[in-house]
Amino acid sequence: METIKLYYEDAFLRRFEGTVLSCDAVKGGFAVVLDRTAFYPEGGGQPADHGTLGSVKVLDVHEKDGVITHTCDGPLIVGTAVSGEIEWARRFDHMQQHSGEHIVSGMLCAAYHCDNTGFHLGADTVIIDYNADISWGGLMEIERRANQYIWADHTFRVLWPSAQELPGLPYRSKKALTGQVRIAFFPGADMCACCGTHVRSSGQVGLVKFLSCQKFRDGVRLELLCGGRALRYLSRCWEQSVQTGQALSVKPQDAFAAVARLQAELNDARLRCAALEEESFAHIAEENRGRGDVLLLRPAMTSDAVRKLCDAVSAACGGRCAVFAGEGRAYKYAVIHPGHDIRELVKSLNAALNGRGGGRDGFAQGSVQAAENDIRAFFGA
Repeated sequence: METIKLYYEDAFLRRFEGTVLSCDAVKGGFAVVLDRTAFYPEGGGQPADHGTLGSVKVLDVHEKDGVITHTCDGPLIVGTAVSGEIEWARRFDHMQQHSGEHIVSGMLCAAYHCDNTGFHLGADTVIIDYNADISWGGLMEIERRANQYIWADHTFRVLWPSAQELPGLPYRSKKALTGQVRIAFFPGADMCACCGTHVRSSGQVGLVKFLSCQKFRDGVRLELLCGGRALRYLSRCWEQSVQTGQALSVKPQDAFAAVARLQAELNDARLRCAALEEESFAHIAEENRGRGDVLLLRPAMTSDAVRKLCDAVSAACGGRCAVFAGEGRAYKYAVIHPGHDIRELVKSLNAALNGRGGGRDGFAQGSVQAAENDIRAFFGA
């Protein structure tokens, strides 16, 4: 006996009564079947509803051969009536995301003569795949049109066409369909075969916002937010812009220009710093010219700077150069001895100084967890 699907009669039904037809212990809980349910089962890219049946929690819902099974965290008595309640915030979020996806997909497929080849309503974003090359500029135009459509508050309709009527409808579908087909219809935007739950009118979607557009197979993969998700995302972005603007003493809308100026100033400072660093390294190399083996301990530097200093000094000292830069018990190192095999030295160094790293052809680089005295003692020995 197929389960009566109350969510098709009223997608906004939050509470209902049903009779327990079966309850079996399964992995992860108990599989409960009712004669009727308002819980939407996972399908068509839309996750299942959560909520409660009596005193037990509904953790997952699936459908097979028309029978809907609720995975619950406790048992229910077969033959008894039970009150069900949908976790409404989750359901409404899913309806906003799914309905928003229909609106943008209908517009994109019409504009680019393509198909929606994949749909996943995730916990954070909606992922949609299309078999067409869609530019970011084109996507922004669809976003603008979709939001205008949403704000016009068009009424959503569900069509149950007969087998004779179905071929005459210009509906979207990923595959050929037979039997009774449910058509989700946003007039002027989309007509699509769909088993999901939807809002009553486009205005309840609120807004849509595309986050990304990436090449995927023979088309693109888009990331989308709708309704409350989009509002929360844009609010976080605005708060971040306000904080950035306050840090830079500019208005939030001017934050990017201020950051760009700051980046340019930082790049100039880095170039000047690099030039001064090379000049300093050249002086240190001259101070150690002809001294043979050299050990240098310096304040903390980047790994690249450690290598450059070691390279400059090794070219002048005529022996092996080891540079350690850091403080406390955290140092980065570089060891260079042109024309010599230093693998055993570095192996012993890492073992003695709790280090990691290596190299070849007379060069090695890494880090150690050791104090300055330990480093000096190792090379003194």
